Amino acid sequence: MEHTDVLANKKFDEKDAVTVVNIKTDLMTQATYYLLPGQGLAWHRHPGGDQIFFTHEGAGVCSLDAGNGEESIKLAPGVIALAPKGVWHRIEATTSLIVSAATTQPAGFEKR
Repeated sequence: MEHTDVLANKKFDEKDAVTVVNIKTDLMTQATYYLLPGQGLAWHRHPGGDQIFFTHEGAGVCSLDAGNGEESIKLAPGVIALAPKGVWHRIEATTSLIVSAATTQPAGFEKR
C-alpha cells in the first residue's frame, strides 16, 4: 500500500508553488500542493472528473466558477472543497498553505 506524510515532507519554493504527485493509478491521482503567500494554482478545470481538495495547514481561498458567478471557499486546516467535473477553479494562498487533492482519472486538464 502506498502512503506518504505530506506534513513531514514539506517542499516550499520561493519562486513557484510546488506540486508533489504522491499516488497515481489508472482511476485516481493524489497530489499535494505547497504554496507560499501569494502563490497559487491558476484557473483550470478537469472536463472528465471531480477534484477534491483537503487543507492540511495554512490559509487561502479556493475559487470556483461554474458560469453563473464565482464562489469562494476559505481554506483552513480541516476544510474540504470540491471542484466538480468541468467547473473552473483556482487556489490562492494567503499564508503558507499545504493542500492535497484527489482527482478521478482520466480527468483531463484545461487552462483558462
